[in-house]
Amino acid sequence: MLLAVLALATLMVAAWFVLLGMVKTEDWRIAAYNKVLDNLLLADRLREKRGLKLPFGDPERKIAKLEAQNGELQRGNLKTLGILDMPGYVFARRFEAFGKGSLHKIIYSKSFELYGKKHAENKTGQLLARIFSYPLIGTAFVLALGAAAMGLGNTEAGVGIAVVGAVLVFVLVYAMYDELGDRVKKRREAIIRQFPNMASKLALLVTSGMIMEKAWKETAYSQNSELYKEMQKASEELDNLVGPEEAYGEFIKRCSTKETAKLASAIVQNQSKGNAEISGLLKAIAKEAWLERRHNAKREAEKASSKLMIPTMLLFLAILAMIMLPVLMNLTAL
Repeated sequence: MLLAVLALATLMVAAWFVLLGMVKTEDWRIAAYNKVLDNLLLADRLREKRGLKLPFGDPERKIAKLEAQNGELQRGNLKTLGILDMPGYVFARRFEAFGKGSLHKIIYSKSFELYGKKHAENKTGQLLARIFSYPLIGTAFVLALGAAAMGLGNTEAGVGIAVVGAVLVFVLVYAMYDELGDRVKKRREAIIRQFPNMASKLALLVTSGMIMEKAWKETAYSQNSELYKEMQKASEELDNLVGPEEAYGEFIKRCSTKETAKLASAIVQNQSKGNAEISGLLKAIAKEAWLERRHNAKREAEKASSKLMIPTMLLFLAILAMIMLPVLMNLTAL
């Protein structure tokens, strides 16, 4: 058993290092690109917390550190890049069944919503690299720990460490993949919540006589939440002479909700008909969105009330026990 575990751990470590030795410049470039993007996203989140007293340090100092790190990466200094991901980049590049297969398509569609067309491919590659590289080196590490325990004479503990550790490694790796889906789901829910207000505002501006493109831009920059940021991207594309079909089409893909798809499709189909027809259509869409929001609120309230039934029943049973126990004790005494 000990020799088998050691051999498997050694084989996995050897495979990881062989792949690490095959890393090319393009792999480092993609890893650096993703690191810069991650730093930019983190810096944006920290900027939203400016002025707040946070227990984990000054946001301004962290932002400055991230910006300095990005400057080093852009100048070609890759010291801040870790090597844990790199064998995964090599594996995905050399084996298309993994790097371009069904898992790639699933991750890409979710990354497209979160990061847009520009960054989706690179972020997909980053997650694929981690999905392969982390289990390989992580499992090798826990197998080595298990083998060490076996070598000290505690076979049961060694097997337990190896098995439980390997399971935990794969659970943690799956959690990275699942977290991507959770972020997409929360983002869609946020977009759906913001849609009625946005549609009402857009309908009001168009009804007042503002042309659609200007009304869209005015609405987009009125707030800075998820839906409005996607509208801002579409507005920037329109300003850069991207065709309305393409700009609104990308907006539909990034938001990936039926509400935004209906709105953008209506705008594209009616852009040549003037404000008279589109304003009525926008009012109808806004009215429908508010009705749907009320229905969703009722459904959420029903779900909440059903979830409260269990603690209510437990509380009732506890009160019943407190009342009945003295009675039963008195009866027993008699």
